[in-house]
Amino acid sequence: MEVVVEDKQLSLAIGKKGQNVRLAAKIVGWRIDIKSEEEKRREVEAEMARMARAADEIRSLERHGVSDKTVQKLVEAGVHGLTHLLEMSDDDLGAIEGVGPKTIEKIREAATQARLEWEAHDAAEEAERAAAEQAQAEQAQAEQAQAEQAAAEQAQAEQAPVEQVPAEPAPAGPEAAGAEATAEPATTEAEAPEAAPAAEGTARSPEEDATDGER
Repeated sequence: MEVVVEDKQLSLAIGKKGQNVRLAAKIVGWRIDIKSEEEKRREVEAEMARMARAADEIRSLERHGVSDKTVQKLVEAGVHGLTHLLEMSDDDLGAIEGVGPKTIEKIREAATQARLEWEAHDAAEEAERAAAEQAQAEQAQAEQAQAEQAAAEQAQAEQAPVEQVPAEPAPAGPEAAGAEATAEPATTEAEAPEAAPAAEGTARSPEEDATDGER
């Protein structure tokens, strides 16, 4: 018995260590499989994708010489994909209306070719998916490395000592502090006192005057 519950009610329905579901199974006497809505949705989508793939595989027989009427009969007979078709016996295929020995031979040959085609298609898709995942992983690693480098640079910048500008030395004493302010300005040429005019003639000493009298 399968029970589907809301996603937020899943843990409640199961109970601690599964005791709720075990008790319910014991009461009704059935095996109970509890699934969340999200889990059931994924399960249904996977089944629908599988059925669509099986139908596409059978329809691909047309590319290898099988008529569309025969392909439609195979689909209606419930043939689920090329693997199922190749596993069917000649009696199983012959039981399908309108499928005779020659058609069976053509179907098997076409199914073998179509399966090789699908295998190559699947391998290409897998390689593309792996390459995309690898590129995504490399991008994530590069972004992480950049973030770590930026964080390390920021931490280093925060830990670095702040450079201080050296202060100018203070004057030695109070005389030095006011020396420049109290110094008398130098006398300029314009403010210098005029020189005394030179005396006319030559000054004479008393001895020279006495000598001149004797003469």
